[in-house]
Amino acid sequence: MGTEENAELVRRGYEAFSAGDMATLRELFAEEAVWHVPGNGALSGRKEGRDAILAYFEELGRRSGGQLKVTLQEVIAGENHTVGLQHNQAENNGRSLDTDGAIAFQVRDGKIIEGREFYADTAQGDAFWA
Repeated sequence: MGTEENAELVRRGYEAFSAGDMATLRELFAEEAVWHVPGNGALSGRKEGRDAILAYFEELGRRSGGQLKVTLQEVIAGENHTVGLQHNQAENNGRSLDTDGAIAFQVRDGKIIEGREFYADTAQGDAFWA
């Protein structure tokens, strides 16, 4: 796949995530995909395999009371890596999350094989997702 196809794949992923469309996300990720979550919080660490990644996404929805809003700001695409720049907002149980971030995606054979999250304020995320 080329840069345009990778950019479109990532855009579809953001759209599916925002819509809670786990069936589409399942199609976009390779079965052996890996996801990396920064920080030292309850949800931080490596998620091994598509099912673990989807379970993590579902947990984000649960812990935010369904209020997590991820706004894709820009996609920067390459042959093997594509980056989504985003803004994250949520409020739940008196806590709030309001931070910019990026996810570096590695794409192979039309599927996401790796995602690596980065945030402007990792400590804020750790506190919110606790």
